[in-house]
Amino acid sequence: MCIAVPAEVLEIKNGNIGVVDYGDLKQEVRLDLVDVEIGEFVLVHVGFAIQKLSREDALQTRELFKEVYAAMEE
Repeated sequence: MCIAVPAEVLEIKNGNIGVVDYGDLKQEVRLDLVDVEIGEFVLVHVGFAIQKLSREDALQTRELFKEVYAAMEE
């Protein structure tokens, strides 16, 4: 099973490298597969932004991940 994680694009470098924020972590990812602007949300899988995502869906998915991680810690 593959999982993609929602992240907000904070910066775009050299046209195809983005700095994204997962909520608690910032990371550089490749933007070759999507056309995005700063402030938009993307799904990231193995270092590549693979799809744009609405802000609402991204934040809702982040919350679901938090709930799953919390349940795993119990």
